[in-house]
Amino acid sequence: MTSTDIDALIADTEAEILRVLGDGDAATRGLYDMIRYHLGLDGSGAPAGKRMRPLLGLLAYMSIAGEHARALPGAAAVELGHNFSLVHDDIEDGDTERRHRPTIWTLHGIPQAINTGDAIFAISRIALHRLSDLGFSDAKVLRLMRLYDRTCLTLCEGQYIDIATSERDEIVPVSLYLDMIGRKTAALVSASVEAGALLATDDEETIERYRRLGWALGIAFQLNDDLLGIWGEPAATGKEPSDIAKHKKTLPVLYAFENASPEDRALLAEIYRRPEPLPSDLADAVAVLERSGAREYTRGAARRYRDAALTEMAAVAGVDPEARAQLEAIVVRVISA
Repeated sequence: MTSTDIDALIADTEAEILRVLGDGDAATRGLYDMIRYHLGLDGSGAPAGKRMRPLLGLLAYMSIAGEHARALPGAAAVELGHNFSLVHDDIEDGDTERRHRPTIWTLHGIPQAINTGDAIFAISRIALHRLSDLGFSDAKVLRLMRLYDRTCLTLCEGQYIDIATSERDEIVPVSLYLDMIGRKTAALVSASVEAGALLATDDEETIERYRRLGWALGIAFQLNDDLLGIWGEPAATGKEPSDIAKHKKTLPVLYAFENASPEDRALLAEIYRRPEPLPSDLADAVAVLERSGAREYTRGAARRYRDAALTEMAAVAGVDPEARAQLEAIVVRVISA
């Protein structure tokens, strides 16, 4: 598949989102304007995100079914579900920008932003209803809805762990961090890929392999983000590596706290206690991470999960070669740090 083909899948997904979204009426049009603004579908040309999760689901479906149109409602639901969580995350994290634009809550206040996130969640559920119109059985649609609802709950569990641990001064174990990102990041990627397979086949072994592929890919994706948040090049990522300045406790930092020398652990803890660390503090913290082996540990873990995803992909028989190749290419590109 070419980049043009991928762009077409994304365009079709966005058209499906707009189809289910609608405009509201005279009294509620402002709500739908806020939703389109957040999604980058307001016609402004603003960045709209990579649409990676629905793309993965469509490619999974295509690799088995050979086409993608009937899976579009599921892809729209996945992207909407991801974005309702982002609206709420921005409030919970106090983030004032997303994709280089003011977040919904900074423009319209927290109450309207919460309501907008809730509306996006409701619309994501409505998007799934159209699968029945496209001829999928009630049993299949119900199974997909169960997967979607279970995944949304898992996202909330991951967010709970993230908020609860960030509010405490103590350093959480690496194992708890991996549990958290499994719920908060990998769960939705896994569900996206599983949903594509579930719609395309009744073969349980194939569906399970795609689920595991998505899970491993989701973990690898987050660990790569952890690397970029500290060592990423702004020219490549479009943003400054600021995780340490923001006191984020991502895998490299947690690994260093567990494995650095006592002196380095004390230095890292002191830097993390400073409200606004200086550039020299940030350089010292990065040096601690390097000495502890945190960078290589995180990169190695990300690559292991990437390779696990590729192994699952290779084990699926009888799939469309072009869609398989595109899925494999996305998996390989995950590790950029």
